Amino acid sequence: MIDIPSSLPLVIVAGPTASGKSALALAIAERFRGMVINADSMQVYRDLHVLTARPSAEEEARAPHRLYGVLDAAEHGTASRWCALARAAIAEAASQRLLPILCGGTGMYLRALTEGLARIPAIPADIRADAVAALEELGAAGLHARLAEADPETAARLKPGDSQRVLRAWEVWCATGRGLTAWQREAADPGLPNPVYRILLRPPRGPLYARIDRRFQAMIANGALEEARKFAERCDIPPDAPVRKAHGLPELLRHLRSELTLAQAIEIAQTNTRHYAKRQTTWFRHQMPAELVEETDLGEKENFNPEARIFPFLVGYLLTAGYGGV
Repeated sequence: MIDIPSSLPLVIVAGPTASGKSALALAIAERFRGMVINADSMQVYRDLHVLTARPSAEEEARAPHRLYGVLDAAEHGTASRWCALARAAIAEAASQRLLPILCGGTGMYLRALTEGLARIPAIPADIRADAVAALEELGAAGLHARLAEADPETAARLKPGDSQRVLRAWEVWCATGRGLTAWQREAADPGLPNPVYRILLRPPRGPLYARIDRRFQAMIANGALEEARKFAERCDIPPDAPVRKAHGLPELLRHLRSELTLAQAIEIAQTNTRHYAKRQTTWFRHQMPAELVEETDLGEKENFNPEARIFPFLVGYLLTAGYGGV
């Protein structure tokens, strides 16, 4: 286990996609001598810089950034693996007397780091391959029905059409002979005991959705389609690779296969991303209580004024926590 001083304060900047998290985290890092640590499950992959809206090279040069583009698309990122990487990054920040600022919209990762993670054994590659084959043969609903016979408790919590979660529950059952829910009830690996200040961005839905639409159009203009084309040329990326769920990628791949026009692909991708932002907002509202909820739309430049709205709260927290970079 990596040694992290338990007194080191952590700052979390969370919220839905396109809510302005990256800009706020960078502003905090510049003001309070910090390190921005990615907590987005798609931005850890190096292959889709544009489609995952990773910070630009210029932004990364303004303050230390970690865990952006650290995995290849063929690798299988998990909450457990991210937690290990995040702990190492936090330890690095501590060694340099920098404030760790965890920034992202993958709430499960953030909760696993701060509250702990169930001790589910690693799934052997052959069992994972068999589970993927079962999903392809039976479909999500069919595999859900099979899961209901073996692990009714977990199946009752999952929607039959949620293919990724059904697949995960099935492979855990096949590998361990125990249900996913049973594993999750057991004692978890301990989360970090450090003091945490959570900033949750919750912008108005209308402006957020409009910005999501504009941002995807900008991604297309900045090379997202070429990224998707290079991705499609790779033959080593498994069909269940998490990176395949990056917003906009499935639709652009369908366009490259002549299944959709570009206009159709853009429209579907925008709609799916808006739906995802709504789910993120709901998850954070119910699953991650925050010390500061910011409902001003910081994603628009005219509203971005953390010096007046957010920094005063952070100063008080960091002084109380004994951080010297205030």
